[in-house]
Amino acid sequence: MEKLSLAEKALEQGKGILRLAPTWVPRSFCVPGRRIKLHPDDYYVLGGERGGIDERWLSSTTPAKNGPLTGENEGLSQIVYNDGSTTHQILLKDAIDELKDKLLGKRIWDTYQAWPMYSKFFDNMGPLPHHIHHNDEKAALIGQAGKPEAYYFPPQLNNHGGDFPYTFMGIAPGTTREQIKECLMNFSKGDNKITNYSQAYRLEPGTGWDVPPGLLHAPGSLCTYEPQKASDVFAMYQSLVNEAIIPENLLWQGTPAESIGDYDALLDVIDWELNVDPMLFQNRFMPPVPAVTNAKGYTENWICYKSADFSAKELTVEPGATVVIKDSAAYGLIMMQGRGTMGVWEIETPALIRYGQFTNDEFFVSEAAAVAGVTITNASTTDPIVMLKHFGPGNPDIKL
Repeated sequence: MEKLSLAEKALEQGKGILRLAPTWVPRSFCVPGRRIKLHPDDYYVLGGERGGIDERWLSSTTPAKNGPLTGENEGLSQIVYNDGSTTHQILLKDAIDELKDKLLGKRIWDTYQAWPMYSKFFDNMGPLPHHIHHNDEKAALIGQAGKPEAYYFPPQLNNHGGDFPYTFMGIAPGTTREQIKECLMNFSKGDNKITNYSQAYRLEPGTGWDVPPGLLHAPGSLCTYEPQKASDVFAMYQSLVNEAIIPENLLWQGTPAESIGDYDALLDVIDWELNVDPMLFQNRFMPPVPAVTNAKGYTENWICYKSADFSAKELTVEPGATVVIKDSAAYGLIMMQGRGTMGVWEIETPALIRYGQFTNDEFFVSEAAAVAGVTITNASTTDPIVMLKHFGPGNPDIKL
């Protein structure tokens, strides 16, 4: 009899659903908002030089780009497989490379030969600098893929709004390229005042935003669920935020070596039409949209649905209910509220997590299991189960 690999055993143990360990990521230029349930003693567990942990990456096969001190496998999700009293960890990336369409389905595997997205919780006490993500063409110059992303602000993680719950988005209509170029050229002179040429929008829990590549944005201080394409490419275009100086090397972060110092190359990353869109709010804001109607025992909403590169849903299962949820594609999920069972797994939402601790709140569902239907039972008589589900490109179920 052929011996099964650890990845095959894990998939078999979960009946098509893989249990994932928490993946914590520090950022040296951020101050943690302390809303992602990490123990208070652990936000700086990696040392002050690495910065505070203010991100948890979800269903990630994308390594974090955190400079020369980046840890081994930083940003990469690990599968947890229990073999009797022994616990094994396997990189989700390695399992996908081995299991291929058996895990992702033929549509995703044949097109990408990889899991082409991930999600994260971004949890910063203050705003981020006005920055940009490159499109595929510009990112390819440094050997990366472009990065569209989206935001959703889970009510469960936003008991406080942080220092600045507003996001700057785009460039005010009427602004010229020369004005933005002057800001970029002043990057090393203190405050380059680039947000003088932008507009800020108040952030509301339970809603979201679509952020295509090429769109300047300065995320606000709500804790954010952030589905995105599998890339970590970016460049910071604001030099001073929340009284903190941004290192100039982050301005040139996504620029090929031969173009460093060329401010026109930075301008060319900006999708000008997208940034000065007078209908920016109407075109980029995302209120929840029902994914099902007349369902018994549950509700499900699309929360990220404007990008072709990924999508996301919020599923709520009523107290005491048992439901069977079917999807047409593989997905990762993270529990936001409640407890119960999902297939063979216990699922629960922890209140506090130690660094390195395993949890029962994050999973990856194979396409076969999603299509067959996942049985979820809410074990509580009072508390709903709420989970966020992140999907890859071209979700067949989106019909908006």
